[in-house]
Amino acid sequence: MLSKNTLKLITSLEQKKYRKESGLFVAEGGKTVNDLIDCGLVAEKVIATREWLDTHTLHGSHNVIEVTEEELRRASFLRAPQGVLALFRQPSHTLDHEAPAKRLCLDLDNVQDPGNLGTIVRLADWFGIEEVYCSTGSADIYNPKCIQATMGAVGRVKVFYTELPEFLSKVKENAPVYGTFLDGEDLYDKQLGTNGIILMGNEGNGISKECAQHVNERLFIPNYPAGRETSESLNVSTATAIICGEFCRRMR
Repeated sequence: MLSKNTLKLITSLEQKKYRKESGLFVAEGGKTVNDLIDCGLVAEKVIATREWLDTHTLHGSHNVIEVTEEELRRASFLRAPQGVLALFRQPSHTLDHEAPAKRLCLDLDNVQDPGNLGTIVRLADWFGIEEVYCSTGSADIYNPKCIQATMGAVGRVKVFYTELPEFLSKVKENAPVYGTFLDGEDLYDKQLGTNGIILMGNEGNGISKECAQHVNERLFIPNYPAGRETSESLNVSTATAIICGEFCRRMR
């Protein structure tokens, strides 16, 4: 049975204020919950229906609260609850200024859509990128929509929040900072390295002036065929996939 206090705690975690105060976040669905457990994240509570428990395996031993489908529906942030949700402790990471000198990292400049941020973290995981640095104006990675979009990748990718212009000013001394611009060099002709920062901008405004001044490698994703009238821009998560894919293709 789901107590009123537990339900109140879960629903409060839709708001950043309470996620920050409690240090918790909500993950839903068997695959996401088990992936986060397998990554070593601490599940404070697991809420599941008897039907889900009878037909699925929960990795590890946890404090499981069995609920009815109606109780789960009231607690879930999804239109169609997936049988299980869990409250996880947010992991603690130490900001690493040296990582871009050793390997590829992603920087996100005011990416505000939770779905985009979560998808980019999932892409980072797919392409072997271990660190994502976000500006303080970016969406909160522990937003339920972000967590859902990561599909468990948030357990493997370290996500940091920092004053991005200041961070980039320190990084660019030892590593290339790549950014996409309309006047950049063709991505497919440009020589690309195996380390540095890939900087992606805001959905509507692109890379801010404060961050752009620290970019020392300007890229452009060409449309096809050349000269054809087309959309003004790409979705930021789609652009991230194209760029990360090309970097990784070169490294193979």
